[in-house]
Amino acid sequence: MDKLEQSFQLAAEKYSELGVDVESAMKQLDEVAISLHCWQGDDVSGFENNNVALSGGIQATGNYPGKARNPEELRGDLDFVFDLLPGTHRLNIHSLYAETGGKKIERNELAPEHFRNWIDWANGRGIGLDFNPSFFSHPFAENGTLSNRDEAVRRFWIEHGIACRKISAEMGKLTGKPCITNFWIPDGSKDTPADRLAPRARLKDSLDTIFSEEISKEYHLDALESKLFGIGAESYTVGSHEFYMGYACDKQKVLCLDAGHFHPTEVISDKLSAALLFLDDVLLHVSRGVRWDSDHVVTMNDELLAIAQEIVRNGYLKRVHIGLDYFDASINRVAAWVTGARNMLKALLYAMLEPSDKLRDLENCGDNTGRLVWQEELKTMPFGIVWDYYCRRCNVPDGFQALEKIRDYERSVLSSR
Repeated sequence: MDKLEQSFQLAAEKYSELGVDVESAMKQLDEVAISLHCWQGDDVSGFENNNVALSGGIQATGNYPGKARNPEELRGDLDFVFDLLPGTHRLNIHSLYAETGGKKIERNELAPEHFRNWIDWANGRGIGLDFNPSFFSHPFAENGTLSNRDEAVRRFWIEHGIACRKISAEMGKLTGKPCITNFWIPDGSKDTPADRLAPRARLKDSLDTIFSEEISKEYHLDALESKLFGIGAESYTVGSHEFYMGYACDKQKVLCLDAGHFHPTEVISDKLSAALLFLDDVLLHVSRGVRWDSDHVVTMNDELLAIAQEIVRNGYLKRVHIGLDYFDASINRVAAWVTGARNMLKALLYAMLEPSDKLRDLENCGDNTGRLVWQEELKTMPFGIVWDYYCRRCNVPDGFQALEKIRDYERSVLSSR
């Protein structure tokens, strides 16, 4: 028995004294699939080659070497990332990552065949896929998409949404795992609008048209994502939280909560128990907003822990679909992927090692003093030892070892780009 195993046994005994079964927690984490976002690897560039700059409040900052330049490089980077993560996870793809064989295919004409390589790659890894229409970085997105005053432009984006749902359904069928397709639009106003109602009415009508065809939940789920504001939409966002919360409840769609899409002091951890009283499922885009929706790499901060605790404490692991959404071009992109994904998994394991029944009992007895003391003492429990042991059991390196592998990958692969 080496030092790590000895330390793990001591840690497991320590948790057992609190009524926590460490083995059960690790087995529970084995069942969690995080949906990684493909756009971290290439700064949300995609493969359309239409020379349209990022728009819609999206901005990747930095120019660190090693950006993926084509689908093969991006999938190669993702292979490397997945091999550094314990567990089996998923991939989230935007429609602008279609592979069209060099042909110009408009977004409203995209079809499952343009994502065949992604589907084959996912099946080769035995993972599921998620999907997103791309309502940004396009000439027709300059003055709004699904809420645009121009009926022809609006029709183009409606057709894009319809096409994406068909792609999603095919992904679900061929991978054998339901595909969540998330709808987010950047529509809004830089300055104070005179009419807040009409754009939202047009958005509702557009969504009604897109969702008019029923698709089996065995293959596909629709999700809707709100935003507080974006660059160029600082004063008004058509697809607000209230709009999508109402629409999702009315139509029983999946509500997407993005950790960076609310006021700086407003957190999504507090919204889960409220939303899931009325909805079957919630999708998370776990990000880290700094002052505004800046999509920083996910760190193991208080809010990430609170998100994980709400999911685990309330038994939401089957109803909350966890995805990542950030992109940092100022550091090694592969390291950003690995760090954020591992932090999400760490937070979930931390929550699974919590004696939540004990905390509830203290609270229900009105013993707020005891609750506070227990919550604080739990923070210094030997969680890190359990995480390192879990990584070993899953045949992946711990964090410092993972960094060395990333450095080697940077020297051998990324530096040549």
